[in-house]
Amino acid sequence: MAGSQKKPSTVPSSIVDPILAARLEAIKQLAGGFSERVAVMDRDFNVIYANESAWSAEADQLPDHSAKCYEAFAQREDPCGTCPATEVYESPGVLSVACASGGDGTACGMHQAFPLVSSSGEVESMLVLFKVPPKPAKQTSGERVDIKQESKLGELIGSSAPMREVLDMIRLVADSCATVLIQGESGTGKELVAKTIHQTSYRRDKPFVVVDCGSLPETLLESELFGHMKGAFTGAHASKRGLFEEADGGTIFLDEIADTTATFQAKLLRVLQEGEIKRVGGNQPIKIDVRVISATNKDLVELVKAKAFRQDLYYRLAVLPLCLPPLRDRREDIPLLVQHFVAASCKRHRQPVRRVSPEVMQALTKAPWPGNVRELQHYLERAIVTTTGSELCCKEIVAMGSDAAEHDLRTVARGATHQAERARILQALQQTGSNRAKAAKLLKISRASLYNKLRAYGMSDV
Repeated sequence: MAGSQKKPSTVPSSIVDPILAARLEAIKQLAGGFSERVAVMDRDFNVIYANESAWSAEADQLPDHSAKCYEAFAQREDPCGTCPATEVYESPGVLSVACASGGDGTACGMHQAFPLVSSSGEVESMLVLFKVPPKPAKQTSGERVDIKQESKLGELIGSSAPMREVLDMIRLVADSCATVLIQGESGTGKELVAKTIHQTSYRRDKPFVVVDCGSLPETLLESELFGHMKGAFTGAHASKRGLFEEADGGTIFLDEIADTTATFQAKLLRVLQEGEIKRVGGNQPIKIDVRVISATNKDLVELVKAKAFRQDLYYRLAVLPLCLPPLRDRREDIPLLVQHFVAASCKRHRQPVRRVSPEVMQALTKAPWPGNVRELQHYLERAIVTTTGSELCCKEIVAMGSDAAEHDLRTVARGATHQAERARILQALQQTGSNRAKAAKLLKISRASLYNKLRAYGMSDV
């Protein structure tokens, strides 16, 4: 772009904070070849970095030292009014700020702003993503293709605004070497996001290693990740490579990172700082090239404040933070997810694809889903296994959208028991070739009890 060489294109030499410098360098590497407009501004709204796509022709005459965001991106001589992006400086807990969904947004075209935190814990600058200019009306068919492409990335599905932001961020961070911290409630798909980042990156042909940090005690977790030498502890009859070595050249996903101990956190911090590990019982450092993606369903910022998680490790892990929305905040994605899960479940259980009636789809869309996408997936699979017919229209699903929230614990438990029994009976009948006497024996109930349950569950014809 004409005049783009005059604009800041590298991390300024004045940035001495190592965490902030790493964040800025990662953004620079990612956004350099992007057609989307990306910029980084400091507290005074000076442009620290902007990719070529961000600069307008009117901004080409601006000297570097006076490039303010409102001059460069809104062609204004004076600052804008109240900028929504200032919230990232005023409220430390804010993960991102998006302009209003209606209208044209801000004067500069800001779409979303993310705080960039230094090693001291202060928000020193912000990453800004700008709105994509609207396409000409004659490209209607092309726009439909774009919308279809935006609704899916790998196995991630979603066309809602929150999910489009997530997909955009994944595309933005995928080819970086910087660490990624994925935060979100249980069941939102944090591991799937980590896998998608890996598969979208240049490391896709290398290993993707998953570690559930919360399920292993500290000593075993250390041995699993870093490996151990022969004789390092009782039972170590031979030297063993750790998962960091196994993931060399690829990606390691540390799930439930908040559940680790302070001792382990200190050792992990050294790995991130030095790019090397030491096996348990060994003294020889081993160089590794591994991208670290971590995830948690807890608020790490609050844990840092409570001194339950190391602050320096948090900033090392959260060079590129990514927050997943709960399913209740992206209800318009539920029909897409339902169609995907129903088709996948029918294929897995060797059934013809089932249709979903409009009333069932409406009920599923209105349901609370406290367990998020995982709960929706498992619920649909249970419905596929425990019902028959070409259309998915069982009363249990319809009721879920209307009064499920009012059910007491006993009612919920009874419903779950009935569904589990129904599924087990179907399985027994399949195993015995529909021989009810053998099925009753397999289920360890009398034949009369089996007939009663078949009538109760509307399975007499099975």
